Amino acid sequence: MRWMAMIAGVALLAGAGMRVDAQQAGAAKSAQSKPAPMMVTTGSPTASKDKPLLPDAFAGWDATDKPKAVIDAAEMDSANAAALKEYGIIGGMTASYKRGDETLSVKALSFQDVSGAYGAYSFYRQNGWPKADIGIGATSDKNRVLFWKGNTVVDATFSHVGPMSAGEMRELAKDLPSPQGNRALPPPILAILPQGSLDKQTTHFAQGPAGYAGSGGVLPPELVGFDRDAETVTANYSLNSGPATLTLIDYPTPQMAEVQEKKIREYIKAGSKAQPAFLKPLQDSDQVSLEVSRSGPIVALVSGDAIPDESHKLLAQVHYSAELTRMPQGKDNEIVKTSRFLMGVAMLVIIGCSAAVLLGFFLGGGRALYRVARGRPASSVYEVEFIRLHLED
Repeated sequence: MRWMAMIAGVALLAGAGMRVDAQQAGAAKSAQSKPAPMMVTTGSPTASKDKPLLPDAFAGWDATDKPKAVIDAAEMDSANAAALKEYGIIGGMTASYKRGDETLSVKALSFQDVSGAYGAYSFYRQNGWPKADIGIGATSDKNRVLFWKGNTVVDATFSHVGPMSAGEMRELAKDLPSPQGNRALPPPILAILPQGSLDKQTTHFAQGPAGYAGSGGVLPPELVGFDRDAETVTANYSLNSGPATLTLIDYPTPQMAEVQEKKIREYIKAGSKAQPAFLKPLQDSDQVSLEVSRSGPIVALVSGDAIPDESHKLLAQVHYSAELTRMPQGKDNEIVKTSRFLMGVAMLVIIGCSAAVLLGFFLGGGRALYRVARGRPASSVYEVEFIRLHLED
C-alpha cells in the first residue's frame, strides 16, 4: 500500500500549499479593503502606483485644487445621505476643473458593488432624461451629466455643455475601477422585468426606504418590508391603453413574500380607506387596474392607467426562475478550486483502497476455495511441506 501512502502525502502537501495561497490571497484582499476606497489600481504593467478616482487633469480640463477624498456620505450629498448609505457607499472624491473660461464640477461616488452603483445611478436619474453613451449607463439634463461604471457613479455639472462633453466624460470613465467576482453582478431582480414596452430610462432599483421613496415608489415604504431585506425595482411601460407602472419586490424567501403579498393585497383593496393613505402614484391610477400577484419570492404590483386586461397580461409575464437569479461563483475562486482538488484526491484514495480490498478478497478467497476442493484445509499456515530429492534415480 506504499503507493496509497504516497498519494495521501501528496494530497496533504497540495492542500497545505493551497491553504497558504488562500491565506495570502485573503491577506491581500484585506489590505486592499483598508482605507482609501477611492484609490484604484489600473492593472497596467507600467503602472506602479495607485491612481486616484478623479485625476488632476483629463481631456484638457485642469483641477483648480487637488481632488478631495471624501468618506462621509453626508459630505457627498447631505440631502440624500440616507439613500446613499442604503446603496452601500464607501467613499468618493470631489473635484473642480477649469478650461479657459469654462468650469466643471465632478463628484465620483464609490460603492461596495455594482448593485449599489446602479441603484444610486437610478436614484439620481429622473424619468424623461435622455440616454447618453458613457460608461455602462448614462443620462443628461441640460448642463448635468450622470453616468455609472463598475461600482462608481459620476455626477458632473458643466458651466456649458458642448458637442465634445460626452467624449470628455468617456475619457474620464475609461480609468474607473471594475470590480470582480460577485461584486460585479447587477441586481438579479432586473432580469425578471418583462422587456416588451419597457421604458428602460424609468427603471429605479432600491435597497431601502429612503432610496425607494426618493425614486418615486408607489407604495408606502413601511408596507414594502425593507426591514426584511427586501429589494425593489420600479419601471414604466407604454401599453396600448395607457402607461403602467410595474413594481417588483424581492424577498429572501417565498414564505416572507407570501405574508407580505397578503398585506399589500389588503392595502390595495382598502382603497380610499387604506392606512396609511395612498401615495400620489396610486391615487392617480385607475383603481380597477390595480393588481397584485406573487411568483416565488417576488411580489408584483401593477398601477397606472392601462385597462385591467393589459395590466393583467403585464403581470402574467412576471415569472421567477432560480436560474435567472442564481449568483454564480467567480471563475478564480481559490476555495472552490482547493475543495475540488482535495475531493478528487480523496476519491482516488478511496477507490484505490476499495480495489485493493476486493482484489485481496478474490485472490485469497479463490485460493482457499481451490484448496478445499482438493480436500485440503482452507489455510496452509499449519501445513508442513517437505522438499523431496529423488536420489534413487
